[in-house]
Formats: sequence, C-alpha cells, structure tokens
Amino acid sequence: MLFAYAYGSIQAQQTTKPPSTKPVDPNKMTPGMTEIWDPEVKIVQPGAKDSDAPSDAIVLFNGIDIDSEWEDSRENPSKWIVQDGALICVKGSGVIKTKRKFSNFQLHIEWRTPSEVTGESQRRGNSGVFLQELYEVQVLDSYNNRTYRHGQAGSLYKQYAPLVNVSRKPGEWQAYDIIYTAPTFNNDTTTYFTPPRVTVLHNGVLIQNNVSLRGPTEYIGIPEYFIKKHGPASLVLQDHGNPVAYRNIWIREL
Repeated sequence: MLFAYAYGSIQAQQTTKPPSTKPVDPNKMTPGMTEIWDPEVKIVQPGAKDSDAPSDAIVLFNGIDIDSEWEDSRENPSKWIVQDGALICVKGSGVIKTKRKFSNFQLHIEWRTPSEVTGESQRRGNSGVFLQELYEVQVLDSYNNRTYRHGQAGSLYKQYAPLVNVSRKPGEWQAYDIIYTAPTFNNDTTTYFTPPRVTVLHNGVLIQNNVSLRGPTEYIGIPEYFIKKHGPASLVLQDHGNPVAYRNIWIREL
C-alpha cells in the first residue's frame, strides 16, 4: 500500500501541468485577475490627533517618566528634568539616549526652544536629534535667526539645508516627523552599500525629501571620511548648553 501511494503521488506530480508563462490577452482579462485579497493589510489604530501615537508605536516619553526609556551616555539615570509634561535639557548634563535600539523607523518628536531669546546663530536654542546615534537632525531657534543654511532647524547638520524654514516663534512647540532608513554596508565595512535616507516634516511641512546622507554627522571634517559599519542604535537628544524642551516622543519600527 505504501508503494502504491508513493507511486500514485509520483504519477500525480508528473501529470501536473506547470503554470503557464504565456502572456494573458488584455482583452480577455477580468477585474478579479488583478485583485489581491490575502494577506489582509495589518490594522493599526491611529491616534485621536495626527500627533498622537498610533497603536503600534513605542511611546518614548509620556510626559512623566524619563528613566524607563532614557539614560545618559554611560547608561546611568539622566540628569535632564521633567517639568509640566516636558523633558528639559540641563546644561552640562550631557546627551540622553534611548535604552532601546532602532534601525528603520518613523519618529514623532515635539520640541521647544526657550521663550527668552539669548545668543544668536548656533548659540540660540541649540540641540539635536541623532538617528542611530550618528546622523543629526538639527534643533535650533531659527525664527529670525540667521546662521549657515545647513545648520539651521530641520537641517541634516552640515549636509542638507531644509527645503524651507517653517520655524515657529521662540517658546512655541514645534514638531518633527522623521522617516529614517538605516544604511547597509559593503564588505569593507567603511563604505555604504545603501546610504542612510531621511525624510523630515517640520510642523507638517516637508523639509527633507528622502535625502541620502554622505556619512555620519561631523562638526569638523567631511562625512564620508568617518563611515564605520554599524547596526541598530539608540535615538540621542543632544545637550548643547541650552534648556531645549521635548515632549510627545513616539516611534514606529518599520
């Protein structure tokens, strides 16, 4: 019986016709021939407002707790403070970074520079959001504040100026929505196979349109000279000596 079953299976396989590779006559096509039903698209519940975290997001700051998701550069509790639902940089406390590590993601983050204006150019409301700890989206008070174009708010620091300046007044909350695609690397580990790519909306306006980064952010030097292979890494908020505030931070892994 086993032999008969196996023989029958072989016969069935041999008599099964391979799928046709002949092009379908467009005049004989029906709507159903191009309608794909499965698998169904995953359902994600959006927030009540566009700025609210959707159901599949990781909330990185809820206005209350900093220690569950953030730490300093030495993996100690951060010295940044929480005040009135905002996470505020304390001068000299250093950067803070997420305990979780990420590669490709959608990030929403709201920020506010001090209402009392002091300094000018890069000394006015300066901070930054570092993607994978290496690639900076600049935070700066760029409302009536002239500086080098690829160093103002919304720039990919010293690589790409924003398409437009949509900065609000000092003391007003602003928002970044960032889409980030992590790089892949060639075998030599010092060059990109595919570079990191970034899209940024500032206050709902597109200011970086899927730009391709040359390399990690550098204050001095040329970015592509400093490329090193890396994997998932933390989101970092910069301490640049100004009491910049953050709130409503959430991320979706892609």
